[in-house]
This record gives sequence, C-alpha cells and structure tokens, in this order.
Amino acid sequence: MRFIGNKEKLLDKIYDTVVDLGFRDGIFCDFFSGTSNVGRYFKEKGYTIISSDLLYFSYVLQKAYIENNKEAKFSKLLKTLPEASSNALFSSPLDKVIFYLNNLKGVEGFIYKNYTEEGTAEQKHIRKYFTGENGKRIDAQRQQVETWREEKLISEDEYFVLLACLVESVPFYSNISGVYGAFLKTYDPRALKRFENRAIKTYKSDKKHKVFNKNSVEIAPDLDVDVLYLDPPYNERQYAPNYHVLETIAKYDNPEIKGVTGMRNYVEQKSVFCNPTTAIEALKKVAGEAKYKCLLLSYNSEGIMPQKAILEALGEFGEVELKEVDYLRFKSNSNGESATKKHIKEQIYLLRRK
Repeated sequence: MRFIGNKEKLLDKIYDTVVDLGFRDGIFCDFFSGTSNVGRYFKEKGYTIISSDLLYFSYVLQKAYIENNKEAKFSKLLKTLPEASSNALFSSPLDKVIFYLNNLKGVEGFIYKNYTEEGTAEQKHIRKYFTGENGKRIDAQRQQVETWREEKLISEDEYFVLLACLVESVPFYSNISGVYGAFLKTYDPRALKRFENRAIKTYKSDKKHKVFNKNSVEIAPDLDVDVLYLDPPYNERQYAPNYHVLETIAKYDNPEIKGVTGMRNYVEQKSVFCNPTTAIEALKKVAGEAKYKCLLLSYNSEGIMPQKAILEALGEFGEVELKEVDYLRFKSNSNGESATKKHIKEQIYLLRRK
C-alpha cells in the first residue's frame, strides 16, 4: 500500500541501528504503526511487538499482521460455503474464502452510493473513487464479512484477516494519485479493472503481540519496552483525511460525510505531531513518560520540528545521537527532470535513557 512516510526502504537501516544498540530481541514498540510494515519486519526478526495507531484501518492491519500468529483455518465457515469454494484444489483456507468473496454479486451499498460516479450521479458532488461495478463489489464483500462475524461463523482473528485483505486490495483499484484526499477526473487504467480481493501474508510467531487503536501519546505512560520506535507525521498533512475512504471501508459505519470528496469527520483523529509546537510538546511527553531502554525517532530534514528543538527535547532524558541517510526524492509538482530531483536526509534520532 502506498502510504505517506512509508519506511519500507529504511527497514534494514533501522534494524541495523537497533542491533548496534545491543537489542537483537526483546520488546519492540511501533508507536505510529500506519501500514504496520515496521512491526511486521521486526516480528519476523523475532521481537515481541507492541503497536498502535489512531486510524482504524491501520488497527485492522495490525490485528491481521502483528497480533495474529497463525494461518486462518475458517473451519466453521468453509462448512457452509459451496463446493467450489470449500474444495478448491491447491488452495489455502483463506484462498477458498477469497474465491467465494470474489464471486459475490455486487451490492449497491455505502461505497457505491457515495464514492462512485454512478452512485452519486444525482447528488451535488459526483465522486469517482471507484467505478460503479467495483464499488458494488467492495460493498458486497464488506457486508458479507460483517454478516459472517454476526453469525459467529468466523473468529475475531479471521474477521480481521478478511478485513485486512479488503483494505490491502482496494488501493489497487482506487482512482487516486496516491492518497484519498482527492480523486482523479478521468479513470486511471487500474481503476477500470475488475476488483479482485487478494489474500494477505500471515506472519507466524510463537510470541504474544499486542496492538492498539489509540492515540499513541496517551498510552505512553503504560509502556515498558526495550525499543520505542517513533515515526510521527513530518508535516501539517493529517493522515485521517488522506485515507478517509479506507477508514470507512474498514469501519463500514455509514458515517455522515461532506464535501467534494465525501470526507468523514476526523476531529478525534488529528495528530498533535502535525503542528511544530504541539509536536515538540508531545515528543517530550512521550520521551519522559514511557519506559524504554532506547528510543528511536524517524524524521527527515523537511520535517516541521526543527532539528535543534528535537535534540533539546530528547536530551532532557538521556544521551542523544543523530544518524542521517541521504536519498533522492522526486517531486511531481515541478517541471522537468532536473527540477524534480531533490536531496533530503532521512534522520534517525537515538536516545539512550538515563
């Protein structure tokens, strides 16, 4: 999934830093989980993971990838599904369920009625996040998963695995340039393809992991970990409005929406790290109240918190070191290749607690 501030390319660097600090195992806390890719990486390395995020769709991914440790069996559900789904050759139980979902008849539900051109044709704002057919397919699958849960045909782990499959699949067919803060005026070729749900990977583990759908700053006093990893927003762009459609698909709560993009209310999901003043205050609160042996803060040279302010804030609680990695970023809002190249520094602040 394309996600603002995704750390996929820096995972090895982060891991090497953690190992250099002497932590080859232990409790690793991913404080701003997002797509959960950092937590997944360290789970595979053998760490015990604690993670949290304000966004519910992130919580769905965390439940499926981090807290869940085993392949979903769907023992109850598969007994109720047609022969084609229950006995598909060379398929895992999850593949069989996904096969069934992908063959459901479309439904004119909330997504179709509010985020497709056909569904909003008679409304003030015509929205083109999905084709009408794909909107109906997403609705049908989301409603079916909820029905299975209500009928107790699937366990909690199985429920979140199926939601994660849907959340991960939707972006491949979304008519957007990267985030859901806007939709494209004309359909991107990928948005015209028939929506197909895809099975996610299971991250197996013999350790007990814990995930939260909470404001990470508020849970800081309850933490007692070896490594506390922070990857907060770098700028004033709030995450919730940029992923509001995924949030609605994950919750499927028929929210009140407004405006050109059909935005849901996100007042309770605003991050204090999107303001330079409140961000520093929150950083000091976390660094001061959480229990940890080492704190790692991922940031970059374009972030709204000044480097000096970060060093001073963290310096109150121990020895601070700054590591920087150069990389080339391309900005799409400039003309010409030379104008789009921009060197920035990815920063890792290391705090060894007193």
